[in-house]
Amino acid sequence: MQKELILQKLKKKGCRITKQRQMLLDVILQEECASCKEIYYKAKKEDSKIGAATVYRMINLLEEIGAIRRENMYKIYCSMDCGRENACVIELDDHTVLKLSAQRWFMVILEGLKAYGYADKQQIASITLDPCLKADD
Repeated sequence: MQKELILQKLKKKGCRITKQRQMLLDVILQEECASCKEIYYKAKKEDSKIGAATVYRMINLLEEIGAIRRENMYKIYCSMDCGRENACVIELDDHTVLKLSAQRWFMVILEGLKAYGYADKQQIASITLDPCLKADD
């Protein structure tokens, strides 16, 4: 489902959906890659004709449409309606594990914001987590 959403955004931007772009998207979706170089080497195994510039251009396009953020190691982001089943995994102190879809996660956050008076009629546009924050901050 993520792939289709990203391809739709690329089409809206006026991009042709080539076999190389689809293959690069598959590489990024299937594996966590730490750099453009890593994506390039994995893509090169799939298509020996692909060039590094093609990879960099694709990464830039994905950034422009909001599908990835370089500061988070090229992980694909999804919106509230992306349909990912385990967009958020929470472990409670009694070792209960909650797996929330993106939509359910956004709803829980929004209801919490409303309950504490931080939001009224607004909707969440995006959520960014700071990995350096500690529980007591």
